[in-house]
Amino acid sequence: MSGQVNITIVGSGYVGLVAATCFAELGHNVVCVDKDESKIALLRKGQVPIHEDLLPELLVKHLGGKLQFSTDLKQACQHAQAIFVAVGTPQDSTGRADLSYIDAVANEISKSVDDYKLIIEKSTVPVFTSEWIARILQRNGVPRSRFDVASNPEFLREGTAVRDFLVPDRIVIGTDSERAIELLQRIYAPLTSGDYYQREDALAIPSETDPEARLVVTSTKSAELIKHSSNAFLAMKISFINNVANMCEAAGADIDEVALGIGLDTRIGAKFLNAGIGYGGSCFPKDVAAFRHAAEQLGIEFGLLQQVQAINDQQLKRFVSKIVSALWTLRGKRLGVLGLAFKGGTDDIRDSPAISIIELLLNEGTQIQVYDPAAMERARCVLPASASLTYATTPYEAAKDADALLILTNWEEFKLLDLPALRQALHYPIVIDGRNMFPQAVMGEAGFDYLSVGRPPVYGAALHADARQEPVTFAI
Repeated sequence: MSGQVNITIVGSGYVGLVAATCFAELGHNVVCVDKDESKIALLRKGQVPIHEDLLPELLVKHLGGKLQFSTDLKQACQHAQAIFVAVGTPQDSTGRADLSYIDAVANEISKSVDDYKLIIEKSTVPVFTSEWIARILQRNGVPRSRFDVASNPEFLREGTAVRDFLVPDRIVIGTDSERAIELLQRIYAPLTSGDYYQREDALAIPSETDPEARLVVTSTKSAELIKHSSNAFLAMKISFINNVANMCEAAGADIDEVALGIGLDTRIGAKFLNAGIGYGGSCFPKDVAAFRHAAEQLGIEFGLLQQVQAINDQQLKRFVSKIVSALWTLRGKRLGVLGLAFKGGTDDIRDSPAISIIELLLNEGTQIQVYDPAAMERARCVLPASASLTYATTPYEAAKDADALLILTNWEEFKLLDLPALRQALHYPIVIDGRNMFPQAVMGEAGFDYLSVGRPPVYGAALHADARQEPVTFAI
């Protein structure tokens, strides 16, 4: 079950572009289709429109060979054996997933089915989507014998998406068709057999898992539920540890110690137990809402997910309250901000907690100087530069003469900051860390007043003063 497969990827966003380049890396012939002509023109030049580690290298490696880009969906589908649908499923006003893009793609694909095609959901979709795709093709006159529909959800993390694709902890394929299973097994054979990892030109990617990827075969409905359930559970884990962090602050405990003790339980695990300002991005907020809506449509009350979102929203307000506790008032204060992306390693600002906090602070009359290694260009579209908001070229420029420095995104490079230079740049040596990037003792010894999430505050500046008062907590 090896050999090249002709693959078409519909959609060139995070999922589609990563899937296209990685399938080409595995040896398949791939055409990535998008109706955005400017994006396709950019990709044909070998330029990546998103910040994603290893993606530029793979694009250049396979462009014009195993990997092609097109705006002609019909032509791309005619030559494909497998068609992966990786278009957006944004949240609508009711919280459910907007499936209009998938509906449109299914209608277009139906015009190109002149021999057997396997249509695979790669987007995150609610249960029953595969049945609707099949129904659309049949309504458009495509005989059922000429196609199958399968679900192959992605489990990619922005910033490490290429690594996650090529060294997955599991590959889930959902289908009731033997011929669909056989084709998908062929597509993923380089990973499931381990052959890819033996190639001389394979990417050297450290792995925490076995070199042979595990293939999980389920029904389409189970596969659709696996993806939504996974994201909802991870979001729940983040909200849970953030609520525990709030308890730690109230009790004077340390969330790092608590999370360590929890995470060493193999039934729980340490991942996603990092307290902070909450989750964001293009997946968790949308998928939690969509999963809850899907449950309601099935008559299942899933109030737990409502609390997950409520805790996440409240975490932003608690962080702003922490800033107030350090500065007393906000109006007229100058704040340095490090981080705009929803997480480190990406330029994605969709539903970014950092953006939300900056907007809250601007509404309170603050002046903000912000720096992010990758996301500033995207952020300018939602937060244009103004008298109240300036974009800095370095972290130290963002901190220049600021009354406090806020850390809102967990970029690894922030851990390498020159702390004496940072203290010199600030007007007051106050750092309010929403990502717990630094050990408290280190910040105290460097002379900072350091406030983080779920950990006792440190008043290093008190080393240079006779006395220091505890901050007053304000509710926002």
